[in-house]
Amino acid sequence: MVSRSGVLPSRPAVIGIHCRLVAAWALLAIAVAAPAQEAFPGRKPIEFIVLFPAGSSADVTARLLAEGVAKHLGTNIVVVNRPGGGGAVGYKYAAAQAADGHHLVWNSNSISTTHHTGMLPFDYRAFTPVARVQNETPLLFVRNEAPWKSLRDIVQQAQAQPGKLTIGNSGTGSHTHFSSVWLFRATGARVVDVPFNAAQVVPGLLGGHVDAVVQLPGALAGLVKSGNVRALVALSAVRDPAFPEVPTARELGVNAAAELWRGVAAPRGTPSRVVARLEDAIRRAVESPEFVRASEKLLVTPAFLPAAEFGKLIAKEDAEIAQAVKTLGLRPDSK
Repeated sequence: MVSRSGVLPSRPAVIGIHCRLVAAWALLAIAVAAPAQEAFPGRKPIEFIVLFPAGSSADVTARLLAEGVAKHLGTNIVVVNRPGGGGAVGYKYAAAQAADGHHLVWNSNSISTTHHTGMLPFDYRAFTPVARVQNETPLLFVRNEAPWKSLRDIVQQAQAQPGKLTIGNSGTGSHTHFSSVWLFRATGARVVDVPFNAAQVVPGLLGGHVDAVVQLPGALAGLVKSGNVRALVALSAVRDPAFPEVPTARELGVNAAAELWRGVAAPRGTPSRVVARLEDAIRRAVESPEFVRASEKLLVTPAFLPAAEFGKLIAKEDAEIAQAVKTLGLRPDSK
């Protein structure tokens, strides 16, 4: 439309004002959103779920890690013990929590063993991997007065008396249960698996309630040093630094290796920026001199892996564990 003066109205000026208003609102929205993104962890404490009882080696290392991570995040981390079912109780609780970074679980290979042995209705995909923290080696221990001086000795007796020897573990579906079954099935020996809770397995061995146990180094290292207990074999690819004199099963011709890793996971859907912040804090805590020194005393090996690599490891091992469980007949419906 042409004005009476023959000049077109100045609409571009109005459009320019409108564009500036839109840009201003956009900048304001970004400014408001930015603090929300930077707020994690904010004032809300982080709940760190441990699958085993207070005082266990898993609990001690979890609390050590939590202390270092809390320092780097500038927040409080509350360690909550939810033992039971080889980890199933804690996993079920953790998976049901909000995916906001304020609920973490101290996970391990048990996420796969509990699922594939039928104790957990969901698998590792219910969680977002954050970081691997450490490795531990299961070993076969006997009382010092026991007649067996080697893996060969105890296997020979088990083969001569099928179903008589009793082997304790930390609970049905636990990693130590899985490791024990894998070891003796690989030797062709038939033994009786005896599940304890984590607090009872060592007293069960010392009290003579079982002939041997499969446990992690921290549970029995003091008793080995005092001469009350001895280790016969390590279920790892290489000898454990805490027991360099103990051969691995593979060295003895038995194809059984079952290293335990521990790490941190969050409920599925936790935002990537939150995972990245947690991953960085965990890395700094694990690489600290304090954590390294404490790990040596606890007989665990720091083994940090970032979220992406940790996720690949979990997926790879899950497929291997699924096949092993089927082959060994550990799932009720596979027998």
